[in-house]
Amino acid sequence: MDVGLLWFDDDRQRGIEEKVLRAAAHYFRKYGHHPNVCFVHPSMLDGNGKAREARAGEVEIRAGRAITRHHFWLGVSDETEGHESRASAG
Repeated sequence: MDVGLLWFDDDRQRGIEEKVLRAAAHYFRKYGHHPNVCFVHPSMLDGNGKAREARAGEVEIRAGRAITRHHFWLGVSDETEGHESRASAG
C-alpha cells in the first residue's frame, strides 16, 4: 500500500476495532470505496507489541513500526505485496 488515509484517535473509551471502523467509515465517505488494511503502531494491537495482526470487520489490522501510536493508516492492500510493507520497514 503506497497511498492511504492517516487517521488520529486517542480516545481511551474506544477499543482499537471501533477506532478502525470509524476511520474506515471516514475513508469510505472521502474516497467512495472501503479500505481493507490498516497499519497501527505494534503496541496498539495487544498492549505489548507481540501481536502482528487483528481484524475490524473487513479491515485487516497490521503492525507497522513506522506508524506513531494513536494513528491509523488505512488503504487498499496491493495483492502482490506480502504482510510486510513500506509502513513496517525502517
